[in-house]
Amino acid sequence: MQINKKTNIKTDWTKDETVSLLSQPFNDLLFTAQKVHRDNFPANYVQLSTLMNIKTGGCPEDCAYCPQSAHYDTGVEAEKLINLKDVLDQAMAAKDNGATRFCMGAAWRQPKQKDLEQVMAMVEAIKKTGMETCVTLGMLSIEQAKELKSAGLDYYNHNLDCSPEYYSKIITTRDYQERLDTLKHVREADINVCSGGIIGMGEDENDRAGLLLTLANMPNQPQSVPINMLVQVEGTPLNNRDKPDAIDFVRIIAAARIMMPASYVRLSAGRNEMSDEMQALCFLAGANSIFYGENLLTTDNPQLKQDKLLFERLGLESSQH
Repeated sequence: MQINKKTNIKTDWTKDETVSLLSQPFNDLLFTAQKVHRDNFPANYVQLSTLMNIKTGGCPEDCAYCPQSAHYDTGVEAEKLINLKDVLDQAMAAKDNGATRFCMGAAWRQPKQKDLEQVMAMVEAIKKTGMETCVTLGMLSIEQAKELKSAGLDYYNHNLDCSPEYYSKIITTRDYQERLDTLKHVREADINVCSGGIIGMGEDENDRAGLLLTLANMPNQPQSVPINMLVQVEGTPLNNRDKPDAIDFVRIIAAARIMMPASYVRLSAGRNEMSDEMQALCFLAGANSIFYGENLLTTDNPQLKQDKLLFERLGLESSQH
């Protein structure tokens, strides 16, 4: 249901411009963001995505926020890749509950060929349900990206996490350029890019500006931009960090909407810790996609009911396209 009246999208943002945008009076920033949002998308529609871990734990990367890293003792055990039937059951439950995109995540540095072939079978099966497909599998070669495209993959998620300058404080097992290279391979394979970052890892406003402008200045801006609020997990180096200020978080959503006007801006991790009022401000600031409804195969799902109630209170509907 994208309107997208924009024909010229700015991809040469500077750090000063981005910091200035984030520093605007709050009401002015939200007013501009809402105008940009309405120029490009239906005003009161939100796209619903569901995320499933298809391979949990044992990741060799040392991302300081991640409970699935093999470097940290978080109580998460390494598991094998889930079978196709279980994935399809979850996907159908997600569709029944209103999700239009099904996302699958695997804790790998980079998929092996035998694993990639199993994921491709999952993508093909989910496509037959009529849902959009997205996977996050770590780094990809151009050949692997093309294989996923041949299976019908719609989106590939590979977050930048933070600014180039702050990256070495969060991850040491791969460098920033490797992330950019994977996104380049995804674009070259003609797969939609899903890429964003995490707020609350100790970064300052300059770092947040650096993340936003790196995303916005890509040759083609990501079609989907997840903005995560750090979920602190005991055993990870980032546990017990100060939580980001709610108003500052909303500012980032608004700036992302203004800088990437035709992209879906998604409220992702950390939404369970946000008040309804904070989420409402994020939607006002231009967020128009969420991950929702975990544990979809259970009969009683308080989170799913809460999400639907919030949508009713705000007069929001889930977009079908």
